[in-house]
Amino acid sequence: MSNTRQLHNIALIGFMGTGKSSVGRLLADQLRFSFLDTDDLIESRSGKTISAIFAEEGEPAFRKYEQEVVAELSSRKKTVISTGGGLGANATHLASLKQHALVVCLWASPDKIWERVRSQTHRPLLKESDPLAKIRKLLAERESHYKQADILLNTEVRSLKEVAQQVLHQFRLAKTLYQ
Repeated sequence: MSNTRQLHNIALIGFMGTGKSSVGRLLADQLRFSFLDTDDLIESRSGKTISAIFAEEGEPAFRKYEQEVVAELSSRKKTVISTGGGLGANATHLASLKQHALVVCLWASPDKIWERVRSQTHRPLLKESDPLAKIRKLLAERESHYKQADILLNTEVRSLKEVAQQVLHQFRLAKTLYQ
């Protein structure tokens, strides 16, 4: 990291079910920042759920929507950004986020993720005969990207509040180093 970074925001990346949206909302409240969930923004702009976009237009179309959102994020200030699980696995998106945000990757084991998301019906990437195998495969594919975050934080044994407090601490520390 260079001393020229401007940390105006916090970007939470990581796999589905790691707590990005829940932790993001807690952080935004504590910091008095705006909260932005990239998937929610895509849904509101497209007029479709993420599941519908995947079903009707395919994953490449969804990733194009993500690209458009990421391009706009650099103009945001005082925002906690919760990204979709695949957004942080794109090197270009990750580099863009790092220009204006402390990038924090929340992570958990495949078994813990499956435990957390197994009853959720809005996860298009899990519409598989063996969802746990799909989680393992996607995590393996995305791991090298996720590890490029500024901070890696395991959410398995921490409460949402503890995770938020740790991210807040890291953000304040990083701001003293770069501002």
